[in-house]
Order: sequence, then structure tokens, then C-alpha cells
Amino acid sequence: MDYSLAALKLLCVQLKSAVQTPSQNSFTLGGILFQRAWLQGVLVSAPSSSDGGGDGRFLLDDGTGVIELILSGDFRSRRWEAGMYVMVVGGYFDRAGDLPMIKVHKMVDLSPFPDRESMWYLEVMEAFKLFYQPLFEE
Repeated sequence: MDYSLAALKLLCVQLKSAVQTPSQNSFTLGGILFQRAWLQGVLVSAPSSSDGGGDGRFLLDDGTGVIELILSGDFRSRRWEAGMYVMVVGGYFDRAGDLPMIKVHKMVDLSPFPDRESMWYLEVMEAFKLFYQPLFEE
């Protein structure tokens, strides 16, 4: 993972336009090279504690699409429940015939802050207009 590449603030629908590059396990989106994505959304599926935590897989819905989250280490031991509004940052992987995936390296429960969801859409729009759109237009 090349941490010199920024984690792009994106919506799931934008990730559908990402194209995998031949090397570096990276993707391009309008000429922007990235490996990590920053998303926010509602956990619509989470393993229950009754099944031993399951396999650590979760589904996140940001209102534009669904993506699978793979948790490891400390994140697996935390209590995550369906219905929580969370922020995730991690490595993006596109899998043919399956949901795209984020291998999470940061996940924060934003449920106590009800305005975060509406603010997120504004943040993504602002990032696009300030940073990404000029590269798309070149």
C-alpha cells in the first residue's frame, strides 16, 4: 500500500468508474491514481456476537451503492451493529462478479453525530469540485 497516494473521498457510485491499473494494485478515476477510498454510510449488515463475530465482513450502504468491508485486528473486536453510521478508510479492491471491497484500516462510529450524513455529501461534492474535477477536465 502506497500511503503517499491520498485516500479519495468518494461515493460508491463513483467507484464504479474506477479503472484498475496494470501495476501497484491501484486504480485511476479521471486520471487520479489511488489505492485507498474514504467512504461514509450505514452498516446494513454486520455479524452478530451470537455467531462468534462471523468472518469480520460487513456491508456498507452510502445511499448510492453497497460495498463490502473487511475488518481485521482491533476493529474485529469492537462492537459494530447494523444501523450504525460509520466512516471507513481503507484499501479499495474491485472483484469481478462480486461487491467491491474496502480492506479497512480506519473505522469510526459517527452515529452520535446525526448531521454527519448530510455533511458527508457536501464534503464529497467540495472535494470533487476543488481537487478532482480540474483533473477530469484536463
